[in-house]
Amino acid sequence: MMATTHGLVGLAFGAVIAVLVPEHATPAMAAGLAGGIAPDLDLYRGHRRTLHFPVYGPMVAVAAVGVALLVPSPVTVALASFAAGGALHGATDVLGGGLELRPWEGTSERAVYSHYHGRWLSPRRLVPYDGSPHDLGLAVGFAVPALVWTDSQLQLVIAAALTVSLGYTLLRKRLAAIAVTLVGLLPAAVRPHVPERYRTVASSRSNTASRYR
Repeated sequence: MMATTHGLVGLAFGAVIAVLVPEHATPAMAAGLAGGIAPDLDLYRGHRRTLHFPVYGPMVAVAAVGVALLVPSPVTVALASFAAGGALHGATDVLGGGLELRPWEGTSERAVYSHYHGRWLSPRRLVPYDGSPHDLGLAVGFAVPALVWTDSQLQLVIAAALTVSLGYTLLRKRLAAIAVTLVGLLPAAVRPHVPERYRTVASSRSNTASRYR
């Protein structure tokens, strides 16, 4: 799923916590949004492995939410929402496509790495790929309950997230082609630092082109 969708899922979870502790609604939702996006900070280094914890993440989140409910404060509530947003991100990535540049082709069986199992979990493809119409629908669906509980500032953030989601959905397949072209133009010394999924596609295209010369 898109990072914006994950963020909105985290924000929606923060809205649920806000119902239980309305006095801490803003930190709950803001932290949920941040937690939902945070795992994708590993996008260019060990993506869906370094910061994704589909099993351990929920364990930590349950403990953090328990502490927040027992000792509610802006800090404990924010930490609980952040942990829950991150846990939901790692756990729900298995519902999407594989870890590849063009996931709509369905060639990768790597959805998210489970440190608990010591292996990659296979994609379920209920959301065919990040930036798919299904993904956009989820983003909109989770934005609605969040909008009910947010203040004007967070509403602007949600509107911005939905705008980015729509733009990314419209350009998703074109962006993949542009990325491959750009990687092909990089100096040889730089390419090893580019994520493998970009290098693999660029290399295969280069090899295909060389066969027909």
